[in-house]
Amino acid sequence: MTTDPRAERHVPVLLQRCVELLAPAAQHEGAVIVDGTLGLGGHSEALLRACPQARLIGLDRDPAALELAGERLAFAGERFVGVHAVYDELPSVLADLGIDKVDAILFDLGVSSMQIDEPGRGFSYMADAPLDMRMDPTSGISAADVVNEYAVGDLERILRQFGEERFARRIASRIAAAREKGPIRTTGELVEIIRDAVPAKAARTGGHPAKRTFQALRIEVNAELSVWERACARAIDALAVGGRIAVLSYHSLEDRITKRAFAAGARSSTPVDLPVELPEHAPYLRLLTRGAEEASEAEQIANPRSASVRLRAAERIRATTDGPTPNNHRTTNGEPR
Repeated sequence: MTTDPRAERHVPVLLQRCVELLAPAAQHEGAVIVDGTLGLGGHSEALLRACPQARLIGLDRDPAALELAGERLAFAGERFVGVHAVYDELPSVLADLGIDKVDAILFDLGVSSMQIDEPGRGFSYMADAPLDMRMDPTSGISAADVVNEYAVGDLERILRQFGEERFARRIASRIAAAREKGPIRTTGELVEIIRDAVPAKAARTGGHPAKRTFQALRIEVNAELSVWERACARAIDALAVGGRIAVLSYHSLEDRITKRAFAAGARSSTPVDLPVELPEHAPYLRLLTRGAEEASEAEQIANPRSASVRLRAAERIRATTDGPTPNNHRTTNGEPR
């Protein structure tokens, strides 16, 4: 296992509960697990150890995370494959690997502990750093691009929609005024602008005044909500019958997407005026959690990141009419792997 201090500091959220939910589906020979948000590999390590006959495909858009997780999971040998990809690219990743269906899928959404702990990445409002926030630092727009180039109305919309920031208009206006004097290049500069925009009383009682703005910018830079909406549907489609999916969300917007997708799969779509259930309209998911589960008080104290987590899980209970035969795990050319 890697001795990198970032991996040692990393505490996976709801680790045992995730294993408890997913491992029963991946105990057979040839089982395939997907960790769609590999990070530092904490959840993946536990799943590989709990499912000794399974192999795990780990996706991450951050090359640094892939490198560190690869070191941590070296014990698994060929049972682990790391892939540089965003999780909505799951269908093409599986096709490239010759995998038809998978048995277990995990998503731990949002920014990773490693990204927050690296000041130079620009995710944290607690350290002065270049205003970046890209999960994949090799591509895409940065937070500086958003802050300096978006119209003031678009900034307000992003802060209000993605950050649920009640002072979105004030903050957007102050950003627009500040950038007229020169580009806003660092997190420290942005934090000072936000402090000046947020009323003193609200700043004293509502946590760090920049928290919601930084969340909103990170979501915009990485297109997190639109990517997750696509990824959630594609992950459900990739599940074999009997396969399970677990999702850890950290704010209401991404949890709402998960809730809708799972609820749609868990209810019948038979027209209400028909007296019998049509097989092709029967539910194709079974919910494994009652609503969204939260971390225990003890875990929240030990691992503050778990305070806002919401866990939902579901099991695939039938194939859709246009789907392949479940649980056969054949390669794309029809030969067993």
